[in-house]
Amino acid sequence: MEQNKKIIALVPMKGHSERVPEKNIHDFAGKPLLFYILNTLSKSKFVNAIYVNTDSDKISETINKLFPKVKIIIRPEQSRGDHVSMNKVITYDISQINNGHFLQTHTTNPLLQTITVDNAIQKYFESLETNDSLMSVTRLQTRLYDHDGKPINHNPNKLLRTQDLNPVYEENSNLYIFSKESFCNNNNRVGKNPLLFEIDGLESTDIDTPNDFKIAEILMREKIVI
Repeated sequence: MEQNKKIIALVPMKGHSERVPEKNIHDFAGKPLLFYILNTLSKSKFVNAIYVNTDSDKISETINKLFPKVKIIIRPEQSRGDHVSMNKVITYDISQINNGHFLQTHTTNPLLQTITVDNAIQKYFESLETNDSLMSVTRLQTRLYDHDGKPINHNPNKLLRTQDLNPVYEENSNLYIFSKESFCNNNNRVGKNPLLFEIDGLESTDIDTPNDFKIAEILMREKIVI
């Protein structure tokens, strides 16, 4: 990786959460949920700074106590609410920061490991001649059907073993890496030619529902993936 390349990490954290109240500061294995992703990013050898975009005083206060070096961006009124596009939040963030390359992730990925973050950043810079962004994915090799019951990735008349199927990939929302130029050209954190970066299914666990929260907490406490 070129030594003069700098990565700024962006972590959006809104105060309201529909399914898990105050999810970002909710106790998770003895610490606020937000602790884990910020700790992971803080240990990265390639992340130069971390910015948290938030609309919550509670979140800001918690971060200031636990991670005083993390910078807070107060979310503008026009970008608040449960239905605001993440790309709109990112647009504001990168307009406030003078840097060429960004990594965006979420507090809802507490099992993500620093070594994975660093590997993704290295892959991103190594592939810039052919790819304009990086998106983390989870490999699926299972028989999939659409809403009409039609097979998507297999022929039911040829019952191949699932391990012999061509894989498909699920966007797992753990990591997005992109340049300011690519984002501005596409108005999207995922460019026109993203590099797919695989992360194991357990490590990429994403918390959306109360059950997700419980499962991820069990994995963390039992140190199954870390």
